[in-house]
Amino acid sequence: MYFFRKKDPNRPTNFNLKVMHIINATAIIMFLGGIIWKLIDWFILKK
Repeated sequence: MYFFRKKDPNRPTNFNLKVMHIINATAIIMFLGGIIWKLIDWFILKK
């Protein structure tokens, strides 16, 4: 599978790919934070 391949040492590092991964990770963290906040709002901060 693709996920379990070793890194190719001859492959050049790509700055755009690194930036894309950082933005993707930030978006996932913000999405999960929003879901957690909504659950806290619904169940703990009931009005």
